[in-house]
Amino acid sequence: MICTGGTIEKVYSEPDGQVRNLDGKIDRYLSLLRLPDLDIETIRLMNKDSLELTEADRMLILAAVRAKLPRHAPIVITHGTDTMVETGLYLKKNLEGLQVALVMTGAMTPLGFERSDGLQNLTESLLAAQILPPGVYVCMHSRVFAIDRVRKDRELARFVAL
Repeated sequence: MICTGGTIEKVYSEPDGQVRNLDGKIDRYLSLLRLPDLDIETIRLMNKDSLELTEADRMLILAAVRAKLPRHAPIVITHGTDTMVETGLYLKKNLEGLQVALVMTGAMTPLGFERSDGLQNLTESLLAAQILPPGVYVCMHSRVFAIDRVRKDRELARFVAL
């Protein structure tokens, strides 16, 4: 699992009353799940709102994915939803011959907040990564989309097929 930030990892900052990317919390939530026989390595690459990601950040994500490909294990990337598709398309373009499932997920409401979708999306992404054929996908709200056939619908606050 490669963690890049986004809403799924945001926390409430009391000093300024804002919701921000400050500390990582994916490992804490993974520890709440029953994951027998699943060995998850978590890489904290960055903790940024996806609207703040740069080309250099995407190159860093690509390098992290490439470093893990020799293990032939599926990869889950936590990412902000606003530019998740953009990063996914960048990865697909630069990972020709991908032989594992690469599943991107995030949340519309941060982990730990009431009615957060983060834990559901995280759990479903772990399952999807194990059963999907090689390729790049978005997994959110009990749905899986090929990266080149999905978009975020801001009005509905969910991803929809193209």
